[in-house]
Amino acid sequence: MSGPENPILPETRRLKKRREFTFARDGITERRKSVVIQARARAGDAPADHVGEGFTATKKIGGAVQRNRAKRRLREASRRLLARYGRPGWDYVFIAREATLEVGWSRLLDDMESALISLARI
Repeated sequence: MSGPENPILPETRRLKKRREFTFARDGITERRKSVVIQARARAGDAPADHVGEGFTATKKIGGAVQRNRAKRRLREASRRLLARYGRPGWDYVFIAREATLEVGWSRLLDDMESALISLARI
């Protein structure tokens, strides 16, 4: 019997400061109907082994209730997918779109998964 088939998944850490978000903004961007993902490798000699994640929603999404709901959906989708498709030493910013609230859960997961796979290839 062999060992576990899944490799050890990297730890994820939340981006909290504005400069962390603007750093990722200057990286690579993947757009889908329900989400925009910005990613960038952290600079330095030791970028660490964790994956950074941040979430944002603009006022175009709606009021505070809608923005918070959109970010909750993105956080849950990220929890399921980022550890598998995220690259250690990279920061990812997930930006809600108007469709984030409207699309079905499986469509949101598909959009996020395809964007993360595209970012992993670069």
